[in-house]
Amino acid sequence: MIKEGIIDVDVKAVTDYAVNGAYFYAKHIAQNSSFKKVFAVGVSGNEKHHEITPLYVDDREGYKELPNLESFVSFSPNNIREYYTRYVLEEETDVEKTTEQILKDAAELHEYLRTYGTLKDQDKPLVVAGILLALDEIEYGGLSINSLTGDQTPGMRDGDKLMNAIKGRLTRSNVGPDAKKDKLLSEFSIIQTSFRLNEKNDTLGKTPFKYYTEFLNEKVFKNIKYQKTSEDFIGRFYGEFMSYSGGDGQTLGIILTPRHICDLMCELVDVQPNDTVLDPTCGTAGFLISAMHRMLSMADSDQQRKNIKKKQLHGFELQSNMFAVACANMILRRDGNSNLECCDFLAKNPAKVQLKGATVGLMNPPYSQGTQADPEQYELSFIEHLLDSLTVGARAAVIVPQSAMTGKSKAEKAFKKNIMKNHTLEGVITCNTDTFYGVGTNPVIAVFTAHEPHDADKMCKFIDFRDDGYEVRAHVGLVEGDSAKDKKQHLLDVWNGRAEAPSKFCVESTVKPEDEWLHSFYYFNDEIPTDSDFEKAIGDYLTFEFSMVMQNREYLFEEGGADDEETE
Repeated sequence: MIKEGIIDVDVKAVTDYAVNGAYFYAKHIAQNSSFKKVFAVGVSGNEKHHEITPLYVDDREGYKELPNLESFVSFSPNNIREYYTRYVLEEETDVEKTTEQILKDAAELHEYLRTYGTLKDQDKPLVVAGILLALDEIEYGGLSINSLTGDQTPGMRDGDKLMNAIKGRLTRSNVGPDAKKDKLLSEFSIIQTSFRLNEKNDTLGKTPFKYYTEFLNEKVFKNIKYQKTSEDFIGRFYGEFMSYSGGDGQTLGIILTPRHICDLMCELVDVQPNDTVLDPTCGTAGFLISAMHRMLSMADSDQQRKNIKKKQLHGFELQSNMFAVACANMILRRDGNSNLECCDFLAKNPAKVQLKGATVGLMNPPYSQGTQADPEQYELSFIEHLLDSLTVGARAAVIVPQSAMTGKSKAEKAFKKNIMKNHTLEGVITCNTDTFYGVGTNPVIAVFTAHEPHDADKMCKFIDFRDDGYEVRAHVGLVEGDSAKDKKQHLLDVWNGRAEAPSKFCVESTVKPEDEWLHSFYYFNDEIPTDSDFEKAIGDYLTFEFSMVMQNREYLFEEGGADDEETE
């Protein structure tokens, strides 16, 4: 069993002195107490400009200097074991393995769907979602995987049995009205109509449907059913299917939000168990899953948890196949599906949507769909429509391309002006350029307060969070790096006013509609000059002086030299 100790030495001097002091304290503890493995932390600088340098020290004179940190979140009871595994043992953590395994499983399943199913791109996630719904009926006796025998009798084929289980699951979940249930069944009909998926395959020795069902039961369904996680497994699979199919959904403006961004946005608006959450472009329901996961973890009664699932999660989705996937996602997490609608959000009357009582809005709208001919499709149009649809004082977080915050077109400028006239911009966070890896979009997260006109003296926060600790790994994609948790905590501390930060990370400024709502627009350099900066400045000056002397203008450096030149 590992015992961890933490020593915080706050020395406002050079970093080396702080680290050395922390090391000797930690060494003494490791050698003279029951704590044999100790983390020591040296802190130098001031609140805004500082360095946090951790060391790992043991009782055998050994120590290891670890990378600098932005906060102390790594040493919390929930994170210290993972920190020790990553940094001291230099091993992969369970979280990393899970992420990599999800992507590996998605690639493997895509290959099976391509080889044995010849499915269209939009049908692949529907088959996955449908089978997962059918698997959820096993505990009620509505399906047995062993019953998938490849029988070719009409009504008794494997697809028929899966479809019957899906119908049972939808009925058991009280999906209504009937028109909504019929729409879902229509989307999942590929399971019955595909001849090839229902026919025994000689290579597999079974139908592709049975093979997929066994695969998904083992690789995905058990993770959703038995683990309390905000991971959108079906959404992950959808994203992988699109990438392997040579498309990324951009023809429809579909860019699914990674789980860590969904979780971050829920934290930025501080989703609480008594909130009502609306995602008007919900895709596969990633935001709603993250919000529900957070709300349930904070709930203190069974009745509150029931209300969260039944009444406090609302979503709209225009694409019918995505709507079906979103419903399946919510059903697999035990309801929440009854408040999803397949409709065009922009066609909704905001006053009527407001009756839902949403106190939080989360959104990743379609990208790059707006034009001068159709300005309603601009991301800013979606933002304004969302804010108008929330209750007074509601919080909203949206993730959009950087271009949406510059608003160069006439229509976009008008949207920005209207937004500030009726709502408050709290701040904008510039994200990692690889957040939507493979898509080529540079995203930002914008946070608003609804129905409170923007005060001209309001100080907004503009943050450069491109270095978020997530990194692209070969053959895997974007994964959580060693420093991601620490950097996220630092962001939240700065956002919530618990910590100061240099202007290269955060600038606070008043805002005008015509401004570019980006950190790069407001940034100014407030760094404390280093010794090397001083040496460079002196070197530049001496180079300039030498150049002037060589041009016979040495009088410039004599007292009154410039005045003499003017007199001449």
